[in-house]
Amino acid sequence: MGKGERPELQAPPEIYYDEEEAHKYTQNSRIMNIQVQLTRRAVELLALPPGPTEGGTPCLLLDLGCGSGLSAEQLSDMGHVWVGMDISAAMLDVAQDRECEGDLLLGDLGHGLPLRAGMFDGAISISAVQWLCNADRSSHDPRKRLRRFFETLYASLSRGAR
Repeated sequence: MGKGERPELQAPPEIYYDEEEAHKYTQNSRIMNIQVQLTRRAVELLALPPGPTEGGTPCLLLDLGCGSGLSAEQLSDMGHVWVGMDISAAMLDVAQDRECEGDLLLGDLGHGLPLRAGMFDGAISISAVQWLCNADRSSHDPRKRLRRFFETLYASLSRGAR
């Protein structure tokens, strides 16, 4: 594949984000900056009540495709509590090595979210949902995977959450 081509067009995420790629991704200053900006905007769009940094209480947030924890680190800096889920064990290993403050789950978003109903105050996904549009295996039907993902995401959010 050509250099600069979108990762989701090169290989499935659990293969593309191997140990080497996971470390490169996390140490790239351009990617780090983009992750910070997109996470701040995503949290703004959630329209959460005032958080701890503003005299309020922390929210429990879900970071879908949390990878190495770059976005989740911003959630922690804002005083929120978070749970992250990713399909790449190598990316989650980097998150653990970086001592991210949240809980980490290894799983495929296309199989649905194995989470308690109504648990989360909000969810973000900076760069993961587009992977569900690919049929990386003969058993993958993007429509079914997206449907399963969104049904279980909706169920995991508390009433009024975004």
